Amino acid sequence: MQNSATPTHCPYCALQCGMNLTPAPDGTVEVSERADFPVNRGALCGKGRTAPAVLSSRVRLTSPLVRSGGTLVPATWDEALDRIAEGLSRTRAEHGPDACGVFGGGGLTNEKAYTLGKFARVVLGTSQIDYNGRFCMSSAAAGGMKAFGLDRGLPFPLEDIPKSGCVILVGSNLAETMPPSLRFFTELRENGGTLIVIDPRRTKTAEQADLHLMPRPGTDLALALGLLHLVVAEGLVDEEYVRERTAGWEDARAAAMAHWPEYVERITGVPVPQLRETVRMFCEPESAMVLTARGPEQQSKGTDTVSAWINLCLATGRAGRPYSGYGCLTGQGNGQGGREHGQKADQLPGYRKLDDPAARAHVAEVWGVDPDSLPGPGRSAYELLDALGTDIKSLLLMGSNPVVSAPHAAHIEERIKSLDFLAVCDVVLSETAALADVVLPVTQWAEETGTTTNLEGRVLLRRQAITAPDGIRSDLEVMHELADRLGVEKGFPTDPEEVFEELRRASAGGPADYSGITYRRLAEENGVFWPCPTEDTVVHAGTPRLFLDRFATPDGRARFVPVSHRAIAEEPDEEYPVLLTTGRVVAQYQSGAQTRRVDELNAAAPGPFVELHPRLAERLGAAEGDPVAVVSRRGRAVAPARITLGIRPDTVFMPFHWYGEGRANTLTNPALDPTSRMPEFKACAVRVEAVKS
Repeated sequence: MQNSATPTHCPYCALQCGMNLTPAPDGTVEVSERADFPVNRGALCGKGRTAPAVLSSRVRLTSPLVRSGGTLVPATWDEALDRIAEGLSRTRAEHGPDACGVFGGGGLTNEKAYTLGKFARVVLGTSQIDYNGRFCMSSAAAGGMKAFGLDRGLPFPLEDIPKSGCVILVGSNLAETMPPSLRFFTELRENGGTLIVIDPRRTKTAEQADLHLMPRPGTDLALALGLLHLVVAEGLVDEEYVRERTAGWEDARAAAMAHWPEYVERITGVPVPQLRETVRMFCEPESAMVLTARGPEQQSKGTDTVSAWINLCLATGRAGRPYSGYGCLTGQGNGQGGREHGQKADQLPGYRKLDDPAARAHVAEVWGVDPDSLPGPGRSAYELLDALGTDIKSLLLMGSNPVVSAPHAAHIEERIKSLDFLAVCDVVLSETAALADVVLPVTQWAEETGTTTNLEGRVLLRRQAITAPDGIRSDLEVMHELADRLGVEKGFPTDPEEVFEELRRASAGGPADYSGITYRRLAEENGVFWPCPTEDTVVHAGTPRLFLDRFATPDGRARFVPVSHRAIAEEPDEEYPVLLTTGRVVAQYQSGAQTRRVDELNAAAPGPFVELHPRLAERLGAAEGDPVAVVSRRGRAVAPARITLGIRPDTVFMPFHWYGEGRANTLTNPALDPTSRMPEFKACAVRVEAVKS
């Protein structure tokens, strides 16, 4: 490629920060500031600055691998692709199409996610497809759909945050998970607004707050209900707004009134005066927001918890108004777009429902197939992984590492090992890829062009900056070759812009309508917010702010959803008296498959740890750095103790980026939310033991 700077976007989190990439004479790639992109205005975290390190052949896959005699050995592309086609064909012939599973990732571009969903349903004819984004935003998506009739992570741009009067940030440590976004909250406070952080840990984000609430993990639902109770009791309901723009208030009000402040204090551990202060700070200014992240969402009641926070916004008139509303901070780079275009078990492109006859007919026409040939909804992510080796015999996996990232991970690792056949497409030899029968090395962000959709619903163009090394192909080429070998010769182009043109047609008229978005517009306009139903920018320039006139429901009104507190799936007891919660650290990302290969990031975060309160450490006789074991009903993890006053005495925290004896997801509970099918990563019962030398 050219030696000039190429404007593009970071491969990691959902901020999708803008950056410039320039090939250097020594073959490396230099990252430089791109100040014109409004999300990060040139700022980058350590992961973004060091992202080119994973482009190195020293850490990445450079040849297809096939299993021979129990070992992965290099192979030609034809050998590897033939073996995958044979494995999938054999499974279909012997067990039927639903014995073939497909598992995707929230880091895949829109073009790849779209093609993967089409490949599963048209080529394999399987209903068994889902992706790791189910572990990220599914509860927020379900809550947003119930209330607003539409799911987009943020219904407004990040630039609106500093203009709000108050922001409640629930279960997010964005100072570490997406550091460039912290400036919006700093500006909020500089402008006279207030920041309330709700987290059981005194995180770097909580240190920035005007008020920090430290609830017991898994009690966010009760907390939100208690705040709504106080809003009603203190006469702070926006009655006119509720009357004119919502429906279902009376039932939601009745449910909230059963959660009086003293009762909520007993459940959450948050003192009543702090509850009252939160309500005062939230209701006093003209505008306010609630933003949730994985803390309240990754629970077996995550959808209800999101509904409770939305109810608080609706009752106070804080949705569909300037600088106000409910939003979700998406985690993965394309977690938003990834579920909009077909790799989720129940969805077709454009965020259409797979069980909607009209949606099936529209997409089938674009694909040139009979609507009746499309399979119905399949299993959710954890349920799909749990069925491996039993109902599902073969798996094609792209861009995910469930051996590290899935709950009850040791069990999922065994399920993966029990498969008749596993094929993995990845940039690096992840822990999951190491178990595969075939591993295909694929291009990554700087080596390919494609679109992503960031946490604001802003569709972006990632541009190719360098040429991939010899022997590496794109995921689109992989699916084209496999489709051809499996008898579908047309419909799987390898050019990303050609794929996007088809995606535009498939999404047209759907909730996530991309039909007015083109590569040209994305390049010229620095991204376009969906929905955008026409290329004519005079008629429709995209939708940065949703719901200002009406909500996306049949009557235009938002829906209150009555919810009540219930316990987490696994409460502490005598045998397991402590709660475990999990999360990320600033220098690593998700399962760490890529960031753990970057020297600078490993120096900053070399391995797992167990964060615990001094009181708990004293009972164990553990000092700073001593190995401690955390034991749940599912397994045991060992890591050094990190002792801090910044965590509740009844809670321990572990980051989840590592494999081996410190794998946090060995411990986590796969109990599922009944609506979103989100596992309960954020709270499970454990005991902590000192490890004797």
